Amino acid sequence: MVGDFRALNTYAITDRYPMPRIHETLTQLSQANFITAMDSLNGFLQNVFTDNAKKLLRIIVHCGIFEYLRIPFGIKNAPSHYKRMMNTIFPEELSERWLIIYIDKIMIFSETWDSDLSRLERFLQNIVQVNMKISLKKCFLAYSELKGLGHFESAQEPEKL
Repeated sequence: MVGDFRALNTYAITDRYPMPRIHETLTQLSQANFITAMDSLNGFLQNVFTDNAKKLLRIIVHCGIFEYLRIPFGIKNAPSHYKRMMNTIFPEELSERWLIIYIDKIMIFSETWDSDLSRLERFLQNIVQVNMKISLKKCFLAYSELKGLGHFESAQEPEKL
């Protein structure tokens, strides 16, 4: 079932929740010897919302009225809502500045192998606790360099692709 939310989006108040700045992210990653990257599996679809919001997202068709149980694609404020949810799940990790979340892209970076493993373990404990899913196809563990965010992420100077 697909909904067209363009009309709803015109009335929605824009939620300007901040996203990480790419330059700062690349600077942080350039100091790492190990980078672990992964994607949230259907990130927005793991996000629930209020009963009031469900009513606004109803789809009426000839065979009935349907409500989304998760945030569908096409909602104007979905990225901000998702980022806020992720920041709520990982406040300590983000403030310690070894975890970066950019939409559904998650990056853990470390100077040593041991710290990479302990940070990954801590991250995984959090996602298990909140029943979050990660795309196994898009998991890259403890690489010295990765391609992502339109850039080449490594311990060397970041290079635009």
